[in-house]
Amino acid sequence: MPRLGRLDAPGVLHHVMGRGIEKRKIFLGDEDRNDFIDRLSALVQKGAIEIYAWVLMPNHFHILCKSKNLPLASSMRKLLTGYVVNYNKRHRRYGHLFQNRYKSIVCQEDAYLKELVRYIHLNLLRAGLVNDLKELDRNPWSGHSALVGKIKREWQNTEYVLSYFGGTRNAKKNYSQYINEGIDQGRRAELVGGGLIRSMGGWSAVLASRRRGGREIADQRILGDGDFVKTVISGLDDLVKKNLRLSGQRIDIKALAEKISERYNISIGELLSGSRRREVVKARCAISLIGVRELGYSGADVARYLGVTNSCVTRLISAGGKQDINDMDLEL
Repeated sequence: MPRLGRLDAPGVLHHVMGRGIEKRKIFLGDEDRNDFIDRLSALVQKGAIEIYAWVLMPNHFHILCKSKNLPLASSMRKLLTGYVVNYNKRHRRYGHLFQNRYKSIVCQEDAYLKELVRYIHLNLLRAGLVNDLKELDRNPWSGHSALVGKIKREWQNTEYVLSYFGGTRNAKKNYSQYINEGIDQGRRAELVGGGLIRSMGGWSAVLASRRRGGREIADQRILGDGDFVKTVISGLDDLVKKNLRLSGQRIDIKALAEKISERYNISIGELLSGSRRREVVKARCAISLIGVRELGYSGADVARYLGVTNSCVTRLISAGGKQDINDMDLEL
């Protein structure tokens, strides 16, 4: 079954996660970490994204952010593709680095921003990569050090996060106390898991609702209560598509096909010919996946261009999901 499309619109809070293929390390040293951070900084400086929390673990990363003048998928593609290219050059390797595509969760901001900031920044301590809060305060590989004022990062929006802790001279102290109170909580599955548990904030909330006879709406792409999930599901996808049409940011299918065909070194004629050659099929998969999932076209739109049936596009999307689209060097 094809994976659900990502949800995105300017100003929506996202918890983004990416892992190394086969749980391998994606950061082998400080040069790698600094390269990744520099790319995050560049996205912020271009007005593409706003970042509130982040951490770089040996084999994965977390980012808490909002998209601004660029869709989240485009920002992540720029970040991850550029990083993979340089990483492979530095370490004289080839092929994919990340496991499948990154995961992103739309989050109910008022209810979860503080919890997510704490959860993300405590990753280093939970994993034993720092020994205590004093070490965490000075560690350069998460946004925590910027929030407590030990490392200056102009690109990280510390002011907004600290506004949740009073926005006064005591905000940093209140934030540090909040972080300290979360140390014993351990891993919070509902903050990174899926479905109803995530949407309701944990099994205790799910069970309490069931005892009351409630049936909450849930979605594996969303962290929030039932009303928030319902609002997002009913309105966000349509809003994204409308914004893309009005802003002119979405490229047409023909232009997408030209870029994909160039990537796979095939002609447009061969792409539309019905050829079953491996590279041609992979190109059709990529066009279907990106066209529907990332650019908001309907399966029928893509099917008409490729000259295939709607069900064929559904199969192509499913097959295309096995490809790591983030590793394609595409400027959409």
